[in-house]
Amino acid sequence: MARKGTSMRLTSSRVSSLLLSMFATFASFYVAGRLWQESQTRVHFISELHRVTGQGKSAISVDDTLKIIACREQKKTLAALEMELSAARQQGFVPKHADVAETKKRPLVVIGIMTSLGNRKKRDAVRQAWMGTGASFKKIETEKGVIARFVIGRSANKGDSMDKSIDAENSLTDDFIVLDDVVEAPEEASKKVKLFFAYAADRWDAQFYAKANDNIYVNIDALGSTLAAHLGKPQAYIGCMKSGEVFSEPNQKWYEPEWWKFGDKKAYFRHAYGEMYVITNALARFVSINRDILHAYAHDDVSTGSWFVGLDLKHVDEGKFCCSAWSSEAICAGV
Repeated sequence: MARKGTSMRLTSSRVSSLLLSMFATFASFYVAGRLWQESQTRVHFISELHRVTGQGKSAISVDDTLKIIACREQKKTLAALEMELSAARQQGFVPKHADVAETKKRPLVVIGIMTSLGNRKKRDAVRQAWMGTGASFKKIETEKGVIARFVIGRSANKGDSMDKSIDAENSLTDDFIVLDDVVEAPEEASKKVKLFFAYAADRWDAQFYAKANDNIYVNIDALGSTLAAHLGKPQAYIGCMKSGEVFSEPNQKWYEPEWWKFGDKKAYFRHAYGEMYVITNALARFVSINRDILHAYAHDDVSTGSWFVGLDLKHVDEGKFCCSAWSSEAICAGV
């Protein structure tokens, strides 16, 4: 499933600009074609005139020559644009379609619920509370466009009883994404989230991709209505935004081993709090393309925020993702 890519500047207008340029080139090419026909007709008449009158052998004027050169240049430009558009598609960028029916077929959001090997009770609670099982699980996908999967790595002792237990559970529920390249351990949390976004973007062409923990409940209806309001933002990073102190002492709960990278004031950049946050399709594809060179810090929410520093995107500070108290309008709440 892995897909290799190189680092690139992310801009939602790239493909649109390419398409507009291509349409403009087609128009220019049409005009150039008419000029070509006109010049060829003139060449024929001049040739005939010279044949009859014996006036030299030069049939193409300077004006005709320039028009032919311009036509050839338009052909080269069109070929170059076609190559750029093809490369952009291979890198995950696709043009927007005006077909509403086709847009409705796309999933609204893929939710990756980070879970651990020994958390069966938490997973069962999530299934019972909002994720569903069997027919209800599929109904959420087909009717609401919400795809939810538990995301888990492998045991440090691959193939042991814990791995077999997850495989057995998944054979019954079919609601896991098992990342074979991730060792299920706290220090692998950032890598786990990164590979989830990459895997999900490769498998599902959704509007949004969300990271959640297995210790929260999600209000599917509130999530859907909130995300619907952001469909027009192709590069949006949505969540309960925060910054704050970088802890540099190993005995502190949120210790950051690479604290020195955050400057003398030891303060984090703006990022979405880790219980649940959402990124758009374009950002998920960016993660997928650049998965091999995106750095992982000690905490997944900080890591995710760091991947988007320097990108032209919209940080959406949405209090409904703060997962505090449960209400009809809240998107998530702690168990």
